[in-house]
Amino acid sequence: MPGGARTAATLFAVCTVIIGSNSLAVRFSDRELAPWWGACLRFSLATAIFAGLSAALRLGLPRGRALAGAVLFGAVNYAGAVGLAYYSFVHVHAGIGQILFALVPLVTLLLAVLQRQEHLQARAVVGALIAAAGVALLTTSPLTGSVPPLSLLALFVSMLCVAESAVLGRRLPSVHPVQLNVVASATAALILLPVSLLSDDSIALPDRAATWAALAFVVVVSSVLMFVLYLFLLRRWLASRVAYIFVLAPPLSVALSAWLDNEHVGAELFLGGAVILAGVYVGALRPRAAPAPAMPAP
Repeated sequence: MPGGARTAATLFAVCTVIIGSNSLAVRFSDRELAPWWGACLRFSLATAIFAGLSAALRLGLPRGRALAGAVLFGAVNYAGAVGLAYYSFVHVHAGIGQILFALVPLVTLLLAVLQRQEHLQARAVVGALIAAAGVALLTTSPLTGSVPPLSLLALFVSMLCVAESAVLGRRLPSVHPVQLNVVASATAALILLPVSLLSDDSIALPDRAATWAALAFVVVVSSVLMFVLYLFLLRRWLASRVAYIFVLAPPLSVALSAWLDNEHVGAELFLGGAVILAGVYVGALRPRAAPAPAMPAP
């Protein structure tokens, strides 16, 4: 494997571990901090870190189309995807949430087709139908019966935002990841703050050590390290390929949630998750058949 490909594969593995752990850290944060305020605090701290990195590297702010793209990326991937995830994980266990996020590669492929980045194939349609059946099985779990429908809807829209941001990321003008994240994180914080105030969230810093640990993880690892690595991968791999992270992360997330958050791992979780992963494999992961060699001309 060439050095560049090996580096990308290593970063892909690191991102998978971070994604698998992130939903549980968000859920721990939600136990003390109001969800919208917790997300706002996360991106406010991330903005300060990225601003410090930008000053150290002597990077200015992006301009023109690059600035507009960074603002849009922050609104969709940070404020939309992460903010809605914080809201949903108040009631949704991390394991179930991460299994639903396994749909990201398939949805990314479908959105990339709609936006003419990739081509639609029959296998994508078949995979989408199989994955939809898996979601239907997952919603029969006893745990999901006590989850407010609005939380499930927020989780679904959050997943759509993640998929769309992967497609959007490949269209952004070339800009240093630190420059992009200064603007994107600040945009998310500015959007989430009024949402938090309108939701009557309690604006306060955490008191518990566990909450500070979760906040440190989501800021330093998930917001700073993860998003820089994610953008690095998007520059080198197709959006639908990078999104395979969300297929490999659910087993780790379910194991951590069962261990640390007492999530019930029942037959519905295994069966629904297996069907979803099968649909994603058929629709987006299964290698394409090599074209038949052309017959020589007589």
